[in-house]
Amino acid sequence: MSLADLYDIGRDPTTGGYRRYAWNDADMLLREWFSGEAAARGMELVEDGNGNQFAWWGSATDALLIGSHLDSVPDGGAYDGPLGITSSFAAVDRLRAEGVTPSRPIVIGNFADEEGARFGIACAGSQLITGVLSADRALAQKDRDGITMAEVLKARGRDPQTVGPSDLLDRIGTFVELHVEQGRSLVHTGDPVGVASAIWPHGRWRLDFCGEANHAGATVMEDRRDPMQAYAASVLASRRLATDAGARATFGRLEVEPGGTNAIPSRVRAWLDARAADEGTLDRLVDNIVAAAQAEAGRDGTTVELTAESVSPAVEFDSALRDRLATLLDAPVLPTGAGHDAGVLSAHVPTAMLFVRNPTGISHSPAEFAEDSDCEAGIEALTAVVRELAT
Repeated sequence: MSLADLYDIGRDPTTGGYRRYAWNDADMLLREWFSGEAAARGMELVEDGNGNQFAWWGSATDALLIGSHLDSVPDGGAYDGPLGITSSFAAVDRLRAEGVTPSRPIVIGNFADEEGARFGIACAGSQLITGVLSADRALAQKDRDGITMAEVLKARGRDPQTVGPSDLLDRIGTFVELHVEQGRSLVHTGDPVGVASAIWPHGRWRLDFCGEANHAGATVMEDRRDPMQAYAASVLASRRLATDAGARATFGRLEVEPGGTNAIPSRVRAWLDARAADEGTLDRLVDNIVAAAQAEAGRDGTTVELTAESVSPAVEFDSALRDRLATLLDAPVLPTGAGHDAGVLSAHVPTAMLFVRNPTGISHSPAEFAEDSDCEAGIEALTAVVRELAT
């Protein structure tokens, strides 16, 4: 059992990237794979109403939860998410081979829709189980084909009425998530494995730029109400403002209506991903990007509307657990600008993260990579952590 078992599931042959979106065919195959791995080890499989899967070794409370997620961003890489789950099964195998009998249950989790690629809300499965995201809001979210989450769940044989907080969380005492590093800090330190200190606050905002559709050839420039101009100003401003603030700002998704090459758009809908070291900096960054958009819109008679789709506060991982694991593994402690299910659960149970070195720092891309030797070091580290916390 290894990452290689999953290489062909949801992989697009033209790009080499993965398209494993919540509840699509690839995701269903991955769920079957997870169920099969649990059954092969005699672990009890439990799926909550949100689609989160849990494989239990033991059945009491105060469980040690490990694992990650199996879904991907559009054309994502092979390691983001699956590395944490395959490493968790490998760690259980090694402990059993040693004859270890855990003093508390060990649970491997596969959190649903972590990337939010289909319905627009990141970490949906963990946000739902903790009550951070309301069931009503989640079920009403639509994918790009206009299908709601509720409709998708019904089509996959799930009951939308069961979506929401679960008492399964009451049985979890600690969560440790292993993940490929999305950055190059471990390249600089020379370590194969690191321990996370914090997650930057981050979020997704939708900007709707509205103008007037018209003929691209017949309409003189001064008579146009072209919303693309305000959008373009926003992109340029976001790079400047984020750079000045030491933050991150990305426009990675765009929809244009009516979408004709020879037509001035009537609407441009764009999604902003913004992240910063603290919440005040993040708020100012988003406000300033919107102000730049509104200033440009005011000059050409268009409008801009902002909708916050998903915003996550700053996360400081449990300091005692973090320091204990860093000492155990003799590993560096580093922050991350990427969001994770561990960040959501950290407000509810003591939580920590392990990172595995990524030699290029590239993630959310087919070029995402980790050396086999570093993946092995990650498994060894996770095994040591589970041995420390559960025996």
